[in-house]
Amino acid sequence: MKMELKKAAAAGTMESSDIQITVEPSGQPGIELELTSSVGQMYGSRIREVIRETLGTLGVENARVTAVDKGALDCTIRARAAAAVCRAAECEAYPWEAK
Repeated sequence: MKMELKKAAAAGTMESSDIQITVEPSGQPGIELELTSSVGQMYGSRIREVIRETLGTLGVENARVTAVDKGALDCTIRARAAAAVCRAAECEAYPWEAK
């Protein structure tokens, strides 16, 4: 599956135990990821890994991603990243799956 980002889009909130992820198309190759997290010292590398894995699974190759984390679990990070990508790609069917 390969999703082409058409516009900027976001998913998530700034509430405790959530993460707000914004994705937008980028003219640069690769994924540019900016993370702000209340638990970044301990879990920042894992949060980045989960976001990059999710984008890779969805076939996103070039994107600018901004994430503001408030202690979200991996499953929440995956769901927010997938929702933001689907909104940005204007897809009509979300590719949800249980992991």
